[in-house]
Amino acid sequence: MLITCQAGFESLLAKELAADGAAVLAQGPGWVRTEQAPAELAFAHWIIRDEVEVKGDSVNALAQRLADYFLQSLQGERITDPWPCVFDGPAELVGLGRRISGVEDAFRERIRKRLSRVAKLAVADLPRGAGPARGLAVWFTDFGTAFAGRDLLINGQRRMADDTQAPSRSYLKIEEAYVVLGREPVEGETVVDLGAAPGGWSYSAAKRGAQVIAIDNGPLKGGALDHPRIEHRQEDAFRYVPATGQTCNWLFCDMVEEPHHVLRHIVEPWLERGWCRHFVVNLKFGRVDPVALLQELRQPDSILQRYAPGVRIRHLYHDREEFTLTGEVRAG
Repeated sequence: MLITCQAGFESLLAKELAADGAAVLAQGPGWVRTEQAPAELAFAHWIIRDEVEVKGDSVNALAQRLADYFLQSLQGERITDPWPCVFDGPAELVGLGRRISGVEDAFRERIRKRLSRVAKLAVADLPRGAGPARGLAVWFTDFGTAFAGRDLLINGQRRMADDTQAPSRSYLKIEEAYVVLGREPVEGETVVDLGAAPGGWSYSAAKRGAQVIAIDNGPLKGGALDHPRIEHRQEDAFRYVPATGQTCNWLFCDMVEEPHHVLRHIVEPWLERGWCRHFVVNLKFGRVDPVALLQELRQPDSILQRYAPGVRIRHLYHDREEFTLTGEVRAG
């Protein structure tokens, strides 16, 4: 199988695979090939299962071989719903994007001539959310080589649209985290945002109608400043506790702090005491071994596994040296 990731993090994806006993066959900018993969991977964006290697020295040769593979794989299969048809590759290879676009256009034209109804149902994007999908994914490792497959596993990462009112780039991370979790704040829900300044995450929740308590000694900016649904409290996020008997719908936390400090002093008490129902927490791994941290988080006796067993740990498209944790706190 071929696994994609954020370019520059393929070595960490390979290390994550190796830590679980999976042999890495090859790797390059934004991708790793392996024979097997564990059920949960943090650095993986999407996985092409049972991929085939396609080679060609021209746009038309590649397009024809991909069309032959796709048409042959359709035998006995009836397509009646929209299906993802995604062509991609590492942006780090200058000019590869033009080659990919050319092959994609030529491929679609060949499919249109053979199966116009199927071609009309093709969608040039992966489904929103996390989970399996059936369609066609093509990943180019260079100008003459691509790997293609029909069965995909999507981890939920995707590029998000910016908002001119958002106070910071971190707004994109919380928007992407909703996609991974499959849920977002709604009108009437309550959010506590620890380390909120300059307010990107608070603004994201408030624009959806949620009531937000933003905890940070620093100032809020942009769309978060003086927002009617955001109450800014200039307090220490590590010392804030909700009122007795109060449970919020969401805990947000995105602070530049050592990850174990955040786990011990924020994640553990909030989950253990049931102060929130859902959470989105960022852990910065720039000064720790990220794969060792992943192994800690996945231990059966970890705070996450005990109180939020369905937690999803992801390295998002918009993340840098950090993991985003999203989950639901177990009732009771």
